Amino acid sequence: MSEAAEAAPARADCVADSAGGLTFHIADWARPGPGSYDDWSGALVLRRRGAADAPDGEVRLPLGPTADGRLQAALPSNVALPEGRWDIHVAYRDAEPQRLAPGLNDLRSLVDRRPGPSTSPLSVRIPYATKHGNLSLRSWRRAPHAEAGEIRLEDDTMAVRGRLYRVAYPSEWLGGAVIEARCRRGDVPVRTAALEVDGSDFSFELPFAELARSWDGGADAWDLWLRPADEAMPPARLARILDDVADKKEIFTYPPRTVAGPHGEAQARPYYTRDNDLAVRIEPPA
Repeated sequence: MSEAAEAAPARADCVADSAGGLTFHIADWARPGPGSYDDWSGALVLRRRGAADAPDGEVRLPLGPTADGRLQAALPSNVALPEGRWDIHVAYRDAEPQRLAPGLNDLRSLVDRRPGPSTSPLSVRIPYATKHGNLSLRSWRRAPHAEAGEIRLEDDTMAVRGRLYRVAYPSEWLGGAVIEARCRRGDVPVRTAALEVDGSDFSFELPFAELARSWDGGADAWDLWLRPADEAMPPARLARILDDVADKKEIFTYPPRTVAGPHGEAQARPYYTRDNDLAVRIEPPA
């Protein structure tokens, strides 16, 4: 069969709800098997990239017909989906699953999402199109979670606002807590900054000069964490995941600031990692 005659991959439309669930609608899949439309044996198959063979590396969601002639599968927020990138397929019975192409996404409920009070892990799932034109899903599952908000750069200091989720008493958890900047070079001391707290909201200022004191002339990355005063409690990674942007690294960008280091001038700037975690980079001037 020529390439022109090959069937195009089926497309899936995605609708998100404010609780973190997703519904997938497939309209144009030619099922590779006999039987009536009501005799359905199809499934939406999610495979975690790099871990598909792990016990929790595959999730199968039953597909069923809807009144408008499409097929539908639901991924509720209470289905535990480990963190990572999940490639989305469609399968019929025991046939090899086929990749789906992205259709239309209705992710309006994810914009400025404000999860309700709970201590259960926060589930975030954002569908996106890969560079090869396939449909995939980015998943986060965190408790506690520190959501980064506004970031302002003032001279050689970054000022950040955020909100804490998924702890029983946020104001008590934040009482005495600090921001920890942890360099990925393990031999560098942790830097800390004080918090200002208002209920579950917090803010802090982090001088870039503090991070540049350990600069060795190369490229240093510092990950930002909220650490509670009670060391028996787990820290919270500072991240931005409560919206509809799956990959923020190339979208949320900040201008560099010049800062003095032991090997001369360096550039400092905040950035989001591939996992949408907030970090700071100290590196040589461009």
